[in-house]
Amino acid sequence: MDIQTRQNFKGESMPIEVSVDWRGRPCKPNKHGGMRAAAFVLGLQAFEIMAIAAVGNNLITYVFNEMHFSLSKSANIVTNFIGTVFLLSLVGGFLSDSYLGSFWTMLIFGFVELSGFILLSVQAHLPQLRPPECNMVTEGEQCIEAKGFKALIFFTALYLVALGSGCLKPNLISHGGDQFRKDDPKQSKKLSSYFNTAYFSFCTGELIALTLLVWVQTQSGMDVGFGVSAAAMAMGLISLICGTLFYRNMPPQGSIFTPIAQVFVAAISKRKQVCPSNSEMLHGSRNSVPNHIVAHGVDPSSNARDLIHTEKFRFLDKACIKIQDGDHMKESPWRLCTVTQVEQVKIIISVIPIFACTIIFNTILAQLQTFSVQQGSAMNNQLTKSFQIPPASLQSIPYILLIFLVPLYETVFVPLARKVTGKESGISPLQRIGVGLFVVTFSMVSAALVENKRKKLSRDLNEKISIFWIAPQFLIFGLSEMFTAVGLIEFFYKQSLAGMQSFLTAMTYCSYSFGFFLSSLLVSLVNKITSNSSTGGWLSDNDLNKDRLDLFYWMLAALSLLNFFNYLFWSGWYSYNPSLSTTPPHDSYGEDHYNFSSSKHIEVDNIP
Repeated sequence: MDIQTRQNFKGESMPIEVSVDWRGRPCKPNKHGGMRAAAFVLGLQAFEIMAIAAVGNNLITYVFNEMHFSLSKSANIVTNFIGTVFLLSLVGGFLSDSYLGSFWTMLIFGFVELSGFILLSVQAHLPQLRPPECNMVTEGEQCIEAKGFKALIFFTALYLVALGSGCLKPNLISHGGDQFRKDDPKQSKKLSSYFNTAYFSFCTGELIALTLLVWVQTQSGMDVGFGVSAAAMAMGLISLICGTLFYRNMPPQGSIFTPIAQVFVAAISKRKQVCPSNSEMLHGSRNSVPNHIVAHGVDPSSNARDLIHTEKFRFLDKACIKIQDGDHMKESPWRLCTVTQVEQVKIIISVIPIFACTIIFNTILAQLQTFSVQQGSAMNNQLTKSFQIPPASLQSIPYILLIFLVPLYETVFVPLARKVTGKESGISPLQRIGVGLFVVTFSMVSAALVENKRKKLSRDLNEKISIFWIAPQFLIFGLSEMFTAVGLIEFFYKQSLAGMQSFLTAMTYCSYSFGFFLSSLLVSLVNKITSNSSTGGWLSDNDLNKDRLDLFYWMLAALSLLNFFNYLFWSGWYSYNPSLSTTPPHDSYGEDHYNFSSSKHIEVDNIP
């Protein structure tokens, strides 16, 4: 069973059970956890992404054509919805780590998401809950926009889905990852494979959503499409429940915000103190190489490790200075913190720049789910005389490619790279993120070139180019996402300790949130800046032939390239806490340039 002794936030050693079964009993290694248990979580992930992707990726069509919002407003409704989904992941991560645990958080909010899909289906089915039918392209000014009770029902349903999906997402990754013991070298290798498998599951769900489910929406109506999403969500919940007997569950550790706040309060209150030159004098210090590193192995009884002192953010170390008064009274936890507690705060601060560098990446994703869908609507989508390709289905192209690329990456590239680098995941998560951030720039370059060609032929020759012209921008983005999205999740998960895993994983989804909110802000700013008394802004018209979407894409390409160089700086600055090593190194210490750009940090080899 997984029993450990760890240091709590107050610096007291205490025996705790790292993982328990559904009844709260200690787990048995031969019965609980492993890929068998993770498979049920992957099932929920595939069905949930299938359900919400079918809604989110075609939502702009429904909002524009059925609810009669303007094109720019429709795009902002979609990006705000998706941004809210990912922002709410922080709530799900906090509730999971602090109070509910990942399993119960997923179960509760899974049913909240299901109720949202059902209400959307009802709203789309009943004519009295929608505005009168009207063609927004030809009669846009005469069409009545959804208001009052109709808008209330729509937004209530939409944000029930957002609340459920947002709180579910970080726990899908963390609960699946919790089925593998990070302190076991064999399990640690399986953990890296799990992240690739999870992305494969994600791609499969997206592919089915963007082909079969979007086709159902197009042919049978959005009410049936939303109903199918509800059915997919129900299947995912069944998959989650079926794995109940096999899960390793991490008990909630209490609020993670209290110990974080204690560090800042203690550091500020002792701001006039001078940090000792010998860090071993700090309260709760273990400023030596951990036993599992020195001994060229991992302590099998340890899962949540004490963190050793690092030199960055020395100001926070003042929270660990113990002041001896005449009465030798014990200091309050708001006045004295342990090194482990301070190092946890340092980790959270250190990952923020890496997190921020992925926001522009997700702003580009927002364009592919909004303007690129409308771009496809203005093209020739006739595949045969009797079959038309739904514009939203073009987003399935990268996932068709990735269903083949992800297994190749895992079975061919990772073993070869592992022999060269010695890292379990082939290349480090930071290197993987960097590759994706560089490649994604070319997605917007392709989008801008295609839009320029489409508009020129449409205006000058009244011809529609094939919808497959926008396939390259989706393909390039899909390739970049395989590197960036998986690398970011793996990076954040492996930088977390027990009690922080869901919350830090949730931060990866916040990048999506900020990216989509930034997209809405950019659309509004671009329209305001580029408009004048005689003409509207680049994106102010409902007709793409009158808009300047190509210039907007060029602007995003430039921002993406600048963001990549910004990432090079921060990835070179980042250094790992050696305590987070999960695999036996080749040497007790060694230089490991574990960043995307060359780094001069001296670190433990094979830090994840």
